[in-house]
Amino acid sequence: MTAPSPLTATQRLEQALAAIAASGDEGPRIFTHVDATRARSEARAADERAAQGLSLGPLDGRIVSVKDLLDVAGQVTTAGSRLLQTAAPAQQDAEVVQRLRRAGAVVIGKTNMTEFAFSGVGINPHYGTPGNAHDAERIPGGSSSGAGVSVARGMAEIAIGSDTGGSIRIPSALNGLVGFKPTQARVPLAGAFPLSFTLDTLGPLATSVADAAAADSVLAGIAHAPLPARSVQGLRLGIPRGLLFTETEDAVLQAFEQAAAALRAAGARVSDESLDAWLGAPFTLQEKGTLVAAEAAFIHERHVAEQADAFDPIVLGRIRRGQGVPASHYVAVQQARRALLPQLDHALADVDALILPTVPFVAPRIAEIQDEAAFLRVNALVLRNPSVFNLYDLPALSLPLPRAGQLPVGLMVVGRRHADRELLAVGAALEALFAR
Repeated sequence: MTAPSPLTATQRLEQALAAIAASGDEGPRIFTHVDATRARSEARAADERAAQGLSLGPLDGRIVSVKDLLDVAGQVTTAGSRLLQTAAPAQQDAEVVQRLRRAGAVVIGKTNMTEFAFSGVGINPHYGTPGNAHDAERIPGGSSSGAGVSVARGMAEIAIGSDTGGSIRIPSALNGLVGFKPTQARVPLAGAFPLSFTLDTLGPLATSVADAAAADSVLAGIAHAPLPARSVQGLRLGIPRGLLFTETEDAVLQAFEQAAAALRAAGARVSDESLDAWLGAPFTLQEKGTLVAAEAAFIHERHVAEQADAFDPIVLGRIRRGQGVPASHYVAVQQARRALLPQLDHALADVDALILPTVPFVAPRIAEIQDEAAFLRVNALVLRNPSVFNLYDLPALSLPLPRAGQLPVGLMVVGRRHADRELLAVGAALEALFAR
């Protein structure tokens, strides 16, 4: 984990609450609800355990925010939408929130997000858009926008977000954080408002791989153990040159190539891999409509029919396109996906991980994407690289690359299906190298 703080859980919570208060009007754009009273009670309980030499695990006393598509008992789950403002409060915590509380985490509040998690940009016209932690005039990335900004601005130590096409990794890349998307079945989705039954995942955003790994063990319900030690020397890392490197900004490409050179110098075997036959398949297969759009159209059928004017117009447009996806196309994509998964698994057998830019650009200014055409172009590009690995159900990690004083750039590290802890161990080795 991040080096243990000499401060108590209560002291660290008060620092986080002070950061929220000091942010002024930005606070409500980052958090939809701050649960200071319960968080203070949880922090006191963690401090009492610590005073007795007791611990509930690696998250005991850690300050955690949760995305507002996760149920928290007694609170309304808005999922970033006005449509759910008047819904009944949740009767119980989502399964992952229950696991966090049992592990002693201090749940500080619920974070803002793109409406219904259906955009990678992070814009929300209903509750406001959190400014990027490094430049508030720029996009935060989404859909876990508040999650990323809450950690990057010291309002939480760890955030729990969702990732259907990149929504953990994108805000992590644009705000300089570590973001981890696990294999899809690893973390239970009970109590999470869905976007896509097929592709939704839940995972952490944090300031270190160790913190992400600690959160992963709690979310996955496994006994926490230190990550296996991995050395960069001897790692087999593949670079999928081709489609996923097109339209990449020079600044991002330069940071990536410097990282690849550092890995080679440290003894990693870094090789270019020809994988476009597989990595391009998600786009060609879904030209008539995506799995996410089709499933979102099913989920929101009643809302669209009865309250279409309450949606963000861009989100509504994406859902309506999903309504036009033929059932035969949806089934064909699902069947093709089932056949492709083992093919890419086989193609990756000779590497420990793939590395590539998480996002092909640094965060653009919010003012630059006000018209729909510009928004849709940025949204398509920001989702392009991460979303491929949701379709292939591969665990993926975004790491911040060294860029002192400049806007953040993320390195995506992609592992083998179900080898989540092994990927985190590789990520920890890369993180240590980049910190030198």
